[in-house]
Amino acid sequence: MNLIEEFVQSAAAAAARVEVIPSESRFLNESLSHLIQNEKSVLLSLSNELGPKLFSKFRLDSRVIAEPSKEQLKSTRVGITDAFCGVASTGSVCVSVSRSFAVPISMLTRSHIVIIDSKTIVPRPRDIFSTHFLGGKGLHRSFSFITGPSATADMGQLVRGVHGPGELHVIVLAA
Repeated sequence: MNLIEEFVQSAAAAAARVEVIPSESRFLNESLSHLIQNEKSVLLSLSNELGPKLFSKFRLDSRVIAEPSKEQLKSTRVGITDAFCGVASTGSVCVSVSRSFAVPISMLTRSHIVIIDSKTIVPRPRDIFSTHFLGGKGLHRSFSFITGPSATADMGQLVRGVHGPGELHVIVLAA
């Protein structure tokens, strides 16, 4: 099994929805448009990891908010971020928290969409810090591990979405 297949399997086991698409803007635009078709607004926080050209058409959608107000952060249901890497063995994505709005978008929205480049999937969590896999990117940033949607069983049965997004959708861009 290759790293992409392992990542997809692990993320799905953690209750995330995952789709693998070609890394061309038209496929990404189609996928994102489908995911947000019924939304009035969508929050967007992206770094330069994936390149701005990939999202140029998507950013033209009038529903996309790149610099939200406090009210928009509170009321918008869907947020989109990128991840600088993923972990195949756990299905986790690593979202950089040092960028503006990445933290509130990844934690306050009801549905979180994460976009990741398949070339940045590493086998194990410790590989994030290895110069062999990502050139040490994990050593030079603050980030959050996200493994599936928010879930807790503090009060008995498992409940999703109590401490963060109740839905996690990961789009893997395959070369």
